[in-house]
Amino acid sequence: MSQTYSALPNDTVRAANDIDYAYRDTGGHDGVAPLVLLQHFRGNLDYWDPALVDALAVSRRVITFDNAGVGNSTGRTADTVEQMAKDALAFISALGLSQVDLLGFSIGSFVAQEVALRRPGLVRRLVLASSAPKGAAGMHGWAPAVIGAVGTPQTSPEQHLGVFFAPSAASQQAGKEALGRMYARSDDRDAMTDWATREAQYDAVCAWGIPNHAELERVSALQMPVFVANGDSDPMILPRYSYLLAGLIPQAQLKIYQDAAHGFLFQHHAAFAADVVQFLS
Repeated sequence: MSQTYSALPNDTVRAANDIDYAYRDTGGHDGVAPLVLLQHFRGNLDYWDPALVDALAVSRRVITFDNAGVGNSTGRTADTVEQMAKDALAFISALGLSQVDLLGFSIGSFVAQEVALRRPGLVRRLVLASSAPKGAAGMHGWAPAVIGAVGTPQTSPEQHLGVFFAPSAASQQAGKEALGRMYARSDDRDAMTDWATREAQYDAVCAWGIPNHAELERVSALQMPVFVANGDSDPMILPRYSYLLAGLIPQAQLKIYQDAAHGFLFQHHAAFAADVVQFLS
């Protein structure tokens, strides 16, 4: 990669669904399936930790994007995971990609599951960070303290740190450093997500989490290798859902990162990137 993630330009591609998707592309590594990243609740291009993307981009072409209606992408934010997956597939097709690896984080991991189920031939390997299967009991919305921290019109860095990082001094310091890296870019930043995106995405989260034992069987159809990961103190998507998800997928590997919460992949960016690169290789 010739540029760090913080310096990459914002590009746009028009898809067959008439949506203009905003994205960033590290480029390079021809002949290897690119790694497409799917973002968390209310996140945009600037909410990926540059340290994580840069570490992944040493050996992979990494592509981040705003799904329909998010950030600088046009259209309306879908209110179901299923439609988000269709929109993500339209973006991947617009880039002319015939096979990809996917890394989905939080709600992005729900979308990644759906993409892999709908288009199994497209997805070579799948990484699910801070994830849960559809229909898992207890996932119908987030705890009041969590949605109160990240789901209000105005959120603070302190609230973000309280959900994305564990209470320990070490984890909180790692969180402050991660936020510093995310906000280091001053020019050409992505548009902040709006309230309509928050409402639509939370509707999708709640629908995904309606308890339904039969829905849990869906992920058993995933035949590609899958890496499931989470922090041991995640208050948003509890670690027990990672164990459940990994147990339902035939070729799943599981790792729980210690003294970490929802944003474990930013706190442990070097270790997580090394684990992902090894898995994808």
